[in-house]
Amino acid sequence: MTTARQIMTEGTECIGAEETVLEAAKKMTRLGVGALPICGTDNKLKGMLTDRDIVVKVLGAGKDPAACKAGELAQGEAVTIGADDDADEILRTMTEHQVRRLPVIDGHDLVGMVAQADVARALPDPKVGDLLQALSTP
Repeated sequence: MTTARQIMTEGTECIGAEETVLEAAKKMTRLGVGALPICGTDNKLKGMLTDRDIVVKVLGAGKDPAACKAGELAQGEAVTIGADDDADEILRTMTEHQVRRLPVIDGHDLVGMVAQADVARALPDPKVGDLLQALSTP
């Protein structure tokens, strides 16, 4: 049984809810990623911030990324996966919530991220194909 812990990318960095969207964009650039978990001052996961969020909800809306806080873009509770959850649960969660990245939680601690690419590398082609089709369907 393949688990989230086995296929996740470790060392996931957060953007603080009180940090600006500009700081988040610079961190994404430095890390070479398209999404960052948003963490509150209590170090708890508050949501996810994607490069698309920055373009659509900040730049496209005429907001100043140097003034807009990352936490303002956190919407509801973040969709996560448990570190010991199996591959079927990862696929189900990604499909059900139409997300390409899942923060991996061990207890209350963020321990990594499972992205669509991680799934593609770790699982058999038919399952990956089903996931890609589900995430590509509007």
